[in-house]
Amino acid sequence: MSTEPVSAALVDGAAEEALVEADPGAGYGRGARILSIGIATTGLVTFAYFSLASYHLSEAEYGFVSTLWAILFITISVIYRPVEQLLSRTIADRRARGLVDHHPLRGPIAIQAAFAGLFLVAAFALRGPLESALGGSALFYVLVGSALAYAASYFARGYCAGHGWFGLYGGLVFFEAIARVCFPLAAVVGIASGETFVALGILAAPIASLVVVPFALRRHTARAPDARAQAKSAQAGGDGRFAVAVAGIGLAEQALLNVAVLLVPSGKAAGVVFSAFLITRIPLQLFQSVQTSLLPHLAGLEATEGRAAFAKAIRTTLLAVAGFALAVALGLLVLGPLALELLLNKPGYSGLGLATVAVGMGFHLASGTLNQAALARGRADAAAGLWLGAAALFAAWMLLEPISDALVRAEVGYLGATMLLAAGLWGLYRRG
Repeated sequence: MSTEPVSAALVDGAAEEALVEADPGAGYGRGARILSIGIATTGLVTFAYFSLASYHLSEAEYGFVSTLWAILFITISVIYRPVEQLLSRTIADRRARGLVDHHPLRGPIAIQAAFAGLFLVAAFALRGPLESALGGSALFYVLVGSALAYAASYFARGYCAGHGWFGLYGGLVFFEAIARVCFPLAAVVGIASGETFVALGILAAPIASLVVVPFALRRHTARAPDARAQAKSAQAGGDGRFAVAVAGIGLAEQALLNVAVLLVPSGKAAGVVFSAFLITRIPLQLFQSVQTSLLPHLAGLEATEGRAAFAKAIRTTLLAVAGFALAVALGLLVLGPLALELLLNKPGYSGLGLATVAVGMGFHLASGTLNQAALARGRADAAAGLWLGAAALFAAWMLLEPISDALVRAEVGYLGATMLLAAGLWGLYRRG
């Protein structure tokens, strides 16, 4: 999906001046377009990672690596994306009000460290079940190392997004994807072999992504807090509540994508369901460029009462999502089974089933758009309730097994859950 028209439509004259980078020649729209290119490339490279892995690994090994990916991204989306969103919204809001320095970082750092520590304790408490799900201790340690490394990566993403440094943000996720795909590529050409080596790419990715951090630090040197420290302290409680709500949203979103994989009993079946849902991951990852740039933009408009531009940004993005989802659904209906057989070595998929997942992906993208509006307006708690409700319904659907075929059950359940979620968030948006 090309996000250039969407990104351009999000630029309002007055808000752009508040959200541009320090470089006077670089505007919001230009930065968002750069980020779109970076995210799009990242999505394709991530798909290549699993494509190469599927040809090198056995069905069971591919299932274990898929499970590792699912557990990891449920985890980091729950415990790290809240701080990314918090930084993005807070910094953009302050910049829109003319506060360009002394952004409160101590609270977000403390929240991020607390989440990382909580994960570490939980991971070792659940080491037995995790090693069983991942096929051994090697992938368990890859999971632990990767999750801890992503703490710094997601903090850097939020800091860049809040300042409108979308080029650096795009570079961060691009380096991450390139580092990851190098490992299955090396395995396919015979330099190394085995599921552990392929999985190590998942650990190397967040470490490599931090190569952009020195460039961000050169752009901005933090100064010691001044008299605004009192305001920062008063904001800490609100930061924590926002982070907890966004953590709930992240848990629900990852559950919608991964609960079907995690609730399938065998590694082979998990790989089958994961491959079908992989078609949703590339558009969702690509759409992060819009979501990432949309939240700070909307936060700035909310701070300056740019309500007409706010509504225009949401309307334009939803129209783009609808057109894109329809095109993807039609393409998968005709070419989806052949594409999965050629690219992932996975025959036997139904075009209708894949199109069903694509329509669900469209509702998922629409929900993500409306969610950013809720976050910008300070409605994170209400949005979290809707996301968690939709995820719980999907999990219950999978556990009750109203349809015996696990893949068909997952496809139908995902569509129903995302439809309900989008309807709920639309109602929240209309209430203002």
